[in-house]
Amino acid sequence: MTLIRKPGTAWGDVFARCRETAPEAFADDRVRNYWGGRWRADGDPVPATSPVDGTSIAGPPRLTAATATGAVRATADAHRRWSTVPLPERRARVTATLDALAAHRDLLALLLVWEIGKPWRLATTDVDRCIEGVRWYVEEIDSMLASRSPLPGPISNISSWNYPMSVIMHSVLVQVLAGNAVVAKAPTDGGVSCLTLAVALAARHDLPITLVSGGGAELSPVLVDSPEIACVFFVGGRSAGSQVAAGLLNSSKRHVLEQEGLNCWGVWEFSDWDGLAANVRRSFEYAKQRCTAYPRYVVQRSLFDQFLAAYLPAVRGVRFGHPLAVEPGQDGFPDLDFGPLIKDTKAKELTDAIDAAIAKGGIPLHRGSLDDGRFLPDQDRSAYLAPVAILAPPPSSPLFHAEPFGPVDTIVLVDTEAELLAGMNASNGALVASLACDDEATAQRLGGELRAFKVGINRPRSRGDRQEVFGGRGASWRGDFVGGALLVHAVTEGPPGERRYGNFPTHAHYPEV
Repeated sequence: MTLIRKPGTAWGDVFARCRETAPEAFADDRVRNYWGGRWRADGDPVPATSPVDGTSIAGPPRLTAATATGAVRATADAHRRWSTVPLPERRARVTATLDALAAHRDLLALLLVWEIGKPWRLATTDVDRCIEGVRWYVEEIDSMLASRSPLPGPISNISSWNYPMSVIMHSVLVQVLAGNAVVAKAPTDGGVSCLTLAVALAARHDLPITLVSGGGAELSPVLVDSPEIACVFFVGGRSAGSQVAAGLLNSSKRHVLEQEGLNCWGVWEFSDWDGLAANVRRSFEYAKQRCTAYPRYVVQRSLFDQFLAAYLPAVRGVRFGHPLAVEPGQDGFPDLDFGPLIKDTKAKELTDAIDAAIAKGGIPLHRGSLDDGRFLPDQDRSAYLAPVAILAPPPSSPLFHAEPFGPVDTIVLVDTEAELLAGMNASNGALVASLACDDEATAQRLGGELRAFKVGINRPRSRGDRQEVFGGRGASWRGDFVGGALLVHAVTEGPPGERRYGNFPTHAHYPEV
């Protein structure tokens, strides 16, 4: 049966709803930035297309460094005012914002579908996690702020495009609740309209949130180095994160720098293959475009045949395609594991890396076809990549040592525990890791040797919500850890001599997770 786009979900329809909902933030076919208490049409909009099917969508205005500097100074003025607002009033305004976000939840989710290609289920989860997570902080904030005060200046947020609501907006709202003004840089590659709508709803309740957009090379120095900024939150890759870290090298500014790592799943003395197969399928959600994805399996050689018998049917069952493609008359949205990658250039980059790895000796265990996906007739499919699995990628390949950020698995075989640990610690630190192992004592012993912040035993680990602490080891994280009270402690001043948890240049404090 020929598929059609779900009625009422065309980009033009979605953007028209944005203009109707927040006309102050959406003008004609462009979005505005917000600083100094008003929406501004500064900067030249960057042409943008949706990864879903190449449709032209609103791109981020490209501000100059001078304009961004003015926005930071205006945020510092707002910080001086907001830091004196009593907590009950801050709580009431944040709660009103959360109610507004909940009222427009489906529109925010549709923007995520079009801008970053998330299937409907994952898009709504992103919005819901933001709302529900911040509500938890609203309820728990009193004890977290005991004997604490806001930072002396505003907080800067520079984050990647993949989680505009549950990472960027969530952090921003908790920072504001704790008494800080904030400036957020809209991601360049996607999510600008979703974040703009969320900030517009917050601005109506007088929350001190500044929204700017533009190239990282021009704006990041302003958002990191400006003397007004007291704290920097960064979520992204190691290359960009290292540049941010370099700007903080001789600074005493607070910082939370969440960076990528090669998260690995080790398989050792194991037999629950049905359980592993279910986790393999789930691991492909959002095409592994998240910081806690598992793109590497390190497998005991003697178990490889059993691993393969469980792995291949699972990866062949992954469903992907156009997130809005439905059968005529179908209710709801398609149930997909992933849609497109963030850009067609990313799909090409990964395809080239796959071809090069195989040409140099990597063994293609599975290479899916776009013909297996759900697509509209004759749609642009250039940003899509079917699942791929490669055994023994060559050490010269980027797939050997770096996170692919796409639906690509690599598998390495080992014979000893020492090889297992070396294979799982290949990237000098990771956010998460997991071990598939029947014996709990063996798994705990091996897990203690892994350079990952969270280690799962026969289950995946995630970033976590609410009270769960999150951080990284090695090069995957720099600065304060977050989650629960630690997120609030990272953005407030505590008593003199306070010991903070994090991964710092000269030491690291790792709380129990």
